[in-house]
Amino acid sequence: MQSFIDLYDRGSSAARFILPTSFLLLVDRLGIAAVFFLSGRTKVEGVLTITPGTYDLFRTEYALPLIPPEIAAHAATYSEHIFPILLVLGLCTRGAASALLAMTLTIQLFVYPDAWPTHLSWAGLMLPLVALGGGQWSLDAVLRRRIKGNARWPAESLA
Repeated sequence: MQSFIDLYDRGSSAARFILPTSFLLLVDRLGIAAVFFLSGRTKVEGVLTITPGTYDLFRTEYALPLIPPEIAAHAATYSEHIFPILLVLGLCTRGAASALLAMTLTIQLFVYPDAWPTHLSWAGLMLPLVALGGGQWSLDAVLRRRIKGNARWPAESLA
């Protein structure tokens, strides 16, 4: 039994070397960004002109309580463009992932309650980003290193 545990431990060490946490967080960032960005692109023409069909969708199928469809259409469409770009860059990663997680929860509760397997897989990509941030391969990490190198910035402001 001890040889099995030793073999398992060596395999785990090799996996951590081959797949560092920063790489896994990068894959999470790119994967979930693609899902939301591509969804956002279906709602616009050109760069960011919201289509009439998008407004219709938010009046009917995507109707939310307490939020007028025109406001919801703009908020969702812009969110599906801005937050994925931030995730790809690894900039404000925790905030962008949190916003998309809130959007996912809203979709789950009010729009497609039977789509929980899909929404759970999205949440599975976003929760590590909320908990760990963008990793060392992100602009968050670059900025943090630069700011920490500047003695005028206290470490507490970086959290």
